[in-house]
Amino acid sequence: MELRITEAPFGATTDGVEVQLYTLANRNGTTVKITNYGGIITELHVADRDGRLADVTHGFDSVAPYCGDVPYFGALIGRYGNRIKHGRFELDGRTVLLDVNDGENHLHGGALGFHKQVWDATPLVAQDSVALKLVYLSRDGEQGYPGNLRVEVVYELNNANELSVRYKAETDQATPVNLTQHAYFNLAGQGDILGHELAIHADRYTPIDGKSIPLGELAPVAGTPFDFRAAQTVGSRINAQDVQLANGKGYDHNWVLNGQDGELELAATLRDPQSGRVLELYTREPGLQFYSGNFLDGSLKGKGRSYEYRTGLCLEPQHHPDSPNHPEWPSTILRPGETYFTETLYRFSAG
Repeated sequence: MELRITEAPFGATTDGVEVQLYTLANRNGTTVKITNYGGIITELHVADRDGRLADVTHGFDSVAPYCGDVPYFGALIGRYGNRIKHGRFELDGRTVLLDVNDGENHLHGGALGFHKQVWDATPLVAQDSVALKLVYLSRDGEQGYPGNLRVEVVYELNNANELSVRYKAETDQATPVNLTQHAYFNLAGQGDILGHELAIHADRYTPIDGKSIPLGELAPVAGTPFDFRAAQTVGSRINAQDVQLANGKGYDHNWVLNGQDGELELAATLRDPQSGRVLELYTREPGLQFYSGNFLDGSLKGKGRSYEYRTGLCLEPQHHPDSPNHPEWPSTILRPGETYFTETLYRFSAG
């Protein structure tokens, strides 16, 4: 097999804009497909312990379903990943009002966030990797956010079976920026994810209310179902009698990563015992949202499969939810003259 990137039509949006699908493949057969609509990862094929490839992420075969009401399958998320309470916060003495699209709160950049935008795409080829650069200009006032924000995201696949996602942004007005990736993983390629083994390098997490808004506490995971410091199966405690599991309908919380100072560090390890596939996730972010697919119900179908309850999980590197309303937490405010930069690395192996 050879290192390559190819381009093919992927259909048109509801506005009639033609979009493309880019296929990045390495010499081992690891393959990722990305569309410039929403920067969405539509497929991700990795090998098991016997060398058999399987698609380990949720998605669809054309752009049309992504234009509808789907739960952010594989999408780039911005300007702000996760929730902002009541879609409002104070910035430099004024109140900023955002699109409210999750009950009374703002979620994942609004109804027309980055996941619903067509990005400019440029394929890139190096000696040991292939990449796709995506660029989008988010205009002042889009979904309520202040400032013109230029965003660049580079997906890069190398021959070590590593997929990196590098984010860069610049603004002409102060604005919150908290970008992430919303892939749904199932390392078995089928069935539920309750038998997946997960470790998260975090001593604390952010408890939430019944509408998934942080309460403001950074609570210890010790003695709770949220303790993944040693690997646990996702399903081992997901149905425990716990008010936080009830509030999230399962796991849908942000973990506060240990010792994170902006360097690229291992945050989580996910393993499917049956196939032997392993995902190691590295990030520069202070937090990691783990979501266990609690709202999947089988009503969505794509790529020959039905997306049933808890058949996929998300590991979303990020700053903490609702940070613009919590000045005591790491800031998400980007100002003119500054450059936002963060990075996620997904390393795949099997054994």
